[in-house]
Amino acid sequence: MGLLSGKTALVTGASKGIGRSIAIRFAQEGANVAFTFLSSVEKGQTLEAELAAFGIKAKGYRSDASDFKAAEQLITDVVADFGALDILVNNAGITRDNLLMRMTEEAWDEIMNVNLKSCFNTVKAASRTMMKAKAGSIINITSVVGVKGNAGQANYAASKAGIIGFTKSVALELGSRNIRCNAVAPGFIETEMTGALDQKTVQGWREGIPMKRGGQPEEVANACVFLASDMSSYISGQVLHVNGAMYT
Repeated sequence: MGLLSGKTALVTGASKGIGRSIAIRFAQEGANVAFTFLSSVEKGQTLEAELAAFGIKAKGYRSDASDFKAAEQLITDVVADFGALDILVNNAGITRDNLLMRMTEEAWDEIMNVNLKSCFNTVKAASRTMMKAKAGSIINITSVVGVKGNAGQANYAASKAGIIGFTKSVALELGSRNIRCNAVAPGFIETEMTGALDQKTVQGWREGIPMKRGGQPEEVANACVFLASDMSSYISGQVLHVNGAMYT
Protein backbone atom coordinates (compact mmCIF):
# COMPACT_ATOMS: atom_id res chain seq x y z
CA MET A 1 0.00 0.00 0.00
CA GLY A 2 1.35 3.39 -1.00
CA LEU A 3 1.11 6.50 1.13
CA LEU A 4 -1.49 7.97 -1.26
CA SER A 5 -3.45 4.87 -2.20
CA GLY A 6 -7.10 5.59 -2.95
CA LYS A 7 -6.57 9.33 -3.25
CA THR A 8 -7.01 11.54 -6.31
CA ALA A 9 -4.51 14.32 -6.92
CA LEU A 10 -4.40 17.22 -9.35
CA VAL A 11 -1.00 18.69 -10.24
CA THR A 12 -0.86 21.85 -12.36
CA GLY A 13 2.02 22.51 -14.76
CA ALA A 14 3.21 18.90 -14.73
CA SER A 15 4.62 18.36 -18.21
CA LYS A 16 8.21 18.87 -17.07
CA GLY A 17 10.54 19.66 -14.18
CA ILE A 18 9.25 19.69 -10.62
CA GLY A 19 5.61 19.20 -11.60
CA ARG A 20 6.42 16.09 -13.59
CA SER A 21 8.35 14.61 -10.68
CA ILE A 22 5.47 15.32 -8.30
CA ALA A 23 3.01 13.57 -10.60
CA ILE A 24 5.29 10.52 -10.92
CA ARG A 25 5.95 10.25 -7.16
CA PHE A 26 2.23 10.53 -6.43
CA ALA A 27 1.52 7.71 -8.89
CA GLN A 28 4.26 5.61 -7.33
CA GLU A 29 2.53 6.06 -3.97
CA GLY A 30 -0.78 4.86 -5.40
CA ALA A 31 -2.64 8.11 -6.13
CA ASN A 32 -4.79 8.56 -9.19
CA VAL A 33 -3.28 11.58 -10.92
CA ALA A 34 -4.85 14.35 -12.96
CA PHE A 35 -2.46 16.96 -14.28
CA THR A 36 -2.38 20.00 -16.51
CA PHE A 37 -0.14 21.18 -19.30
CA LEU A 38 -0.45 24.12 -21.65
CA SER A 39 2.01 24.24 -24.53
CA SER A 40 3.83 20.91 -24.19
CA VAL A 41 1.12 18.65 -25.64
CA GLU A 42 3.47 15.82 -26.61
CA LYS A 43 5.12 15.83 -23.18
CA GLY A 44 1.67 15.77 -21.57
CA GLN A 45 0.67 12.71 -23.58
CA THR A 46 3.93 10.97 -22.73
CA LEU A 47 3.48 11.67 -19.02
CA GLU A 48 -0.08 10.33 -19.04
CA ALA A 49 1.14 6.99 -20.42
CA GLU A 50 4.04 6.89 -17.98
CA LEU A 51 1.76 7.48 -15.00
CA ALA A 52 -0.79 4.89 -16.13
CA ALA A 53 2.01 2.30 -16.19
CA PHE A 54 1.99 2.40 -12.38
CA GLY A 55 -1.49 0.87 -12.45
CA ILE A 56 -3.35 4.00 -11.44
CA LYS A 57 -5.80 6.22 -13.32
CA ALA A 58 -4.09 9.15 -15.00
CA LYS A 59 -5.34 11.92 -17.26
CA GLY A 60 -3.79 15.09 -18.60
CA TYR A 61 -5.80 18.25 -19.26
CA ARG A 62 -4.73 21.10 -21.50
CA SER A 63 -5.78 23.97 -19.28
CA ASP A 64 -4.62 27.44 -18.24
CA ALA A 65 -4.94 27.74 -14.45
CA SER A 66 -4.50 31.52 -14.66
CA ASP A 67 -7.87 31.75 -16.44
CA PHE A 68 -10.62 31.82 -13.79
CA LYS A 69 -13.32 30.10 -15.84
CA ALA A 70 -10.87 27.56 -17.25
CA ALA A 71 -9.77 26.67 -13.72
CA GLU A 72 -13.37 26.21 -12.62
CA GLN A 73 -14.02 23.95 -15.60
CA LEU A 74 -10.84 22.00 -14.88
CA ILE A 75 -11.92 21.16 -11.33
CA THR A 76 -15.40 20.23 -12.57
CA ASP A 77 -13.89 17.92 -15.19
CA VAL A 78 -11.45 16.27 -12.78
CA VAL A 79 -14.20 15.53 -10.24
CA ALA A 80 -16.43 14.17 -13.01
CA ASP A 81 -13.67 11.97 -14.44
CA PHE A 82 -12.17 10.73 -11.17
CA GLY A 83 -15.10 10.98 -8.77
CA ALA A 84 -13.13 12.91 -6.16
CA LEU A 85 -10.36 15.43 -5.53
CA ASP A 86 -8.32 14.85 -2.40
CA ILE A 87 -5.05 16.62 -3.20
CA LEU A 88 -4.35 19.81 -5.14
CA VAL A 89 -0.80 20.84 -6.03
CA ASN A 90 -0.40 24.31 -7.54
CA ASN A 91 2.89 24.04 -9.39
CA ALA A 92 2.28 26.05 -12.58
CA GLY A 93 4.69 28.96 -12.77
CA ILE A 94 6.92 31.01 -15.04
CA THR A 95 9.71 33.58 -14.79
CA ARG A 96 10.14 36.90 -16.60
CA ASP A 97 13.34 38.10 -14.96
CA ASN A 98 14.66 41.64 -15.31
CA LEU A 99 15.88 44.50 -13.20
CA LEU A 100 13.04 46.60 -11.83
CA MET A 101 14.02 49.63 -13.90
CA ARG A 102 13.73 47.56 -17.07
CA MET A 103 10.72 45.48 -16.10
CA THR A 104 7.59 46.08 -18.15
CA GLU A 105 4.07 46.22 -16.82
CA GLU A 106 3.28 43.20 -19.00
CA ALA A 107 6.09 41.18 -17.40
CA TRP A 108 4.75 42.03 -13.94
CA ASP A 109 1.12 41.24 -14.78
CA GLU A 110 1.94 37.97 -16.54
CA ILE A 111 3.88 36.67 -13.54
CA MET A 112 1.11 37.63 -11.13
CA ASN A 113 -1.53 35.92 -13.27
CA VAL A 114 0.33 32.68 -13.91
CA ASN A 115 2.05 32.26 -10.54
CA LEU A 116 -0.34 33.81 -8.03
CA LYS A 117 -3.80 34.20 -9.51
CA SER A 118 -3.73 30.58 -10.68
CA CYS A 119 -3.52 29.49 -7.03
CA PHE A 120 -6.58 31.56 -6.16
CA ASN A 121 -8.47 30.17 -9.15
CA THR A 122 -7.86 26.47 -8.49
CA VAL A 123 -8.11 26.61 -4.69
CA LYS A 124 -11.39 28.53 -4.83
CA ALA A 125 -12.86 25.99 -7.25
CA ALA A 126 -11.46 22.92 -5.47
CA SER A 127 -12.45 24.07 -1.99
CA ARG A 128 -16.11 23.41 -2.73
CA THR A 129 -15.46 19.73 -3.40
CA MET A 130 -13.08 19.39 -0.46
CA MET A 131 -15.50 21.12 1.92
CA LYS A 132 -18.23 18.66 0.98
CA ALA A 133 -15.85 15.77 1.63
CA LYS A 134 -14.58 17.44 4.82
CA ALA A 135 -11.05 16.51 3.82
CA GLY A 136 -8.28 17.67 1.54
CA SER A 137 -4.65 18.67 1.22
CA ILE A 138 -3.65 21.74 -0.78
CA ILE A 139 0.03 22.25 -1.61
CA ASN A 140 1.21 25.48 -3.23
CA ILE A 141 4.70 25.59 -4.72
CA THR A 142 6.38 28.83 -3.70
CA SER A 143 10.14 29.53 -3.70
CA VAL A 144 13.01 30.49 -1.42
CA VAL A 145 12.98 33.73 -3.44
CA GLY A 146 9.52 34.45 -2.03
CA VAL A 147 11.07 34.58 1.44
CA LYS A 148 14.48 36.17 0.90
CA GLY A 149 13.99 38.07 -2.37
CA ASN A 150 16.37 38.15 -5.33
CA ALA A 151 17.74 40.95 -7.48
CA GLY A 152 16.27 40.85 -10.97
CA GLN A 153 13.23 38.89 -9.84
CA ALA A 154 10.99 41.48 -8.15
CA ASN A 155 7.92 40.19 -9.98
CA TYR A 156 8.68 36.51 -9.37
CA ALA A 157 9.59 37.06 -5.71
CA ALA A 158 6.43 39.10 -5.12
CA SER A 159 4.26 36.39 -6.67
CA LYS A 160 5.90 33.67 -4.58
CA ALA A 161 5.64 35.75 -1.40
CA GLY A 162 1.97 36.23 -2.22
CA ILE A 163 1.54 32.46 -2.42
CA ILE A 164 2.85 32.15 1.14
CA GLY A 165 0.37 34.69 2.50
CA PHE A 166 -2.42 33.07 0.51
CA THR A 167 -1.48 29.61 1.81
CA LYS A 168 -1.54 30.69 5.44
CA SER A 169 -4.90 32.43 5.02
CA VAL A 170 -6.49 29.42 3.33
CA ALA A 171 -5.22 27.17 6.12
CA LEU A 172 -6.97 29.39 8.67
CA GLU A 173 -10.20 29.55 6.70
CA LEU A 174 -10.55 25.87 5.81
CA GLY A 175 -8.97 24.18 8.82
CA SER A 176 -12.33 23.61 10.52
CA ARG A 177 -13.37 21.51 7.50
CA ASN A 178 -10.30 19.26 7.86
CA ILE A 179 -8.67 20.82 4.80
CA ARG A 180 -4.95 21.47 5.13
CA CYS A 181 -3.01 24.01 3.09
CA ASN A 182 0.78 24.16 3.01
CA ALA A 183 3.51 25.54 0.78
CA VAL A 184 6.75 24.00 -0.44
CA ALA A 185 9.62 26.41 -1.11
CA PRO A 186 12.31 24.94 -3.37
CA GLY A 187 15.76 26.49 -3.54
CA PHE A 188 18.10 25.88 -6.47
CA ILE A 189 16.66 22.80 -8.18
CA GLU A 190 18.40 21.29 -11.19
CA THR A 191 15.97 20.80 -14.07
CA GLU A 192 16.07 20.86 -17.87
CA MET A 193 16.30 24.65 -17.66
CA THR A 194 19.46 24.70 -15.54
CA GLY A 195 21.01 22.04 -17.77
CA ALA A 196 20.95 24.51 -20.65
CA LEU A 197 22.77 27.24 -18.72
CA ASP A 198 26.49 27.94 -18.58
CA GLN A 199 27.83 25.19 -16.34
CA LYS A 200 30.53 27.36 -14.75
CA THR A 201 27.78 29.69 -13.55
CA VAL A 202 25.71 26.76 -12.31
CA GLN A 203 28.70 25.34 -10.43
CA GLY A 204 29.18 28.71 -8.78
CA TRP A 205 25.60 28.53 -7.54
CA ARG A 206 26.21 25.04 -6.19
CA GLU A 207 29.26 26.21 -4.27
CA GLY A 208 27.20 28.90 -2.58
CA ILE A 209 24.86 26.28 -1.08
CA PRO A 210 25.95 24.74 2.27
CA MET A 211 25.25 21.22 0.93
CA LYS A 212 27.38 22.07 -2.14
CA ARG A 213 24.87 20.80 -4.69
CA GLY A 214 21.62 21.67 -6.33
CA GLY A 215 18.45 19.86 -5.40
CA GLN A 216 16.72 17.30 -7.59
CA PRO A 217 13.06 17.58 -8.62
CA GLU A 218 12.40 14.26 -6.87
CA GLU A 219 13.48 15.82 -3.57
CA VAL A 220 10.79 18.48 -3.91
CA ALA A 221 8.32 15.78 -4.92
CA ASN A 222 9.12 13.77 -1.78
CA ALA A 223 8.24 16.79 0.36
CA CYS A 224 4.92 17.00 -1.49
CA VAL A 225 4.21 13.32 -0.88
CA PHE A 226 4.67 13.93 2.84
CA LEU A 227 2.33 16.94 2.87
CA ALA A 228 -0.25 15.15 0.71
CA SER A 229 -0.30 12.04 2.90
CA ASP A 230 -1.81 11.34 6.30
CA MET A 231 1.71 11.47 7.75
CA SER A 232 1.26 15.25 7.92
CA SER A 233 -2.33 15.18 9.19
CA TYR A 234 -1.73 17.91 11.79
CA ILE A 235 0.47 20.15 9.65
CA SER A 236 -1.20 23.14 8.00
CA GLY A 237 -0.35 26.74 7.20
CA GLN A 238 3.36 25.96 6.97
CA VAL A 239 6.17 26.56 4.47
CA LEU A 240 8.46 23.57 4.00
CA HIS A 241 11.84 24.63 2.61
CA VAL A 242 13.73 22.28 0.28
CA ASN A 243 16.94 24.19 -0.32
CA GLY A 244 20.04 22.46 1.08
CA ALA A 245 20.31 25.11 3.83
CA MET A 246 20.82 28.01 1.41
CA TYR A 247 18.18 29.75 3.54
CA THR A 248 17.43 28.79 7.13
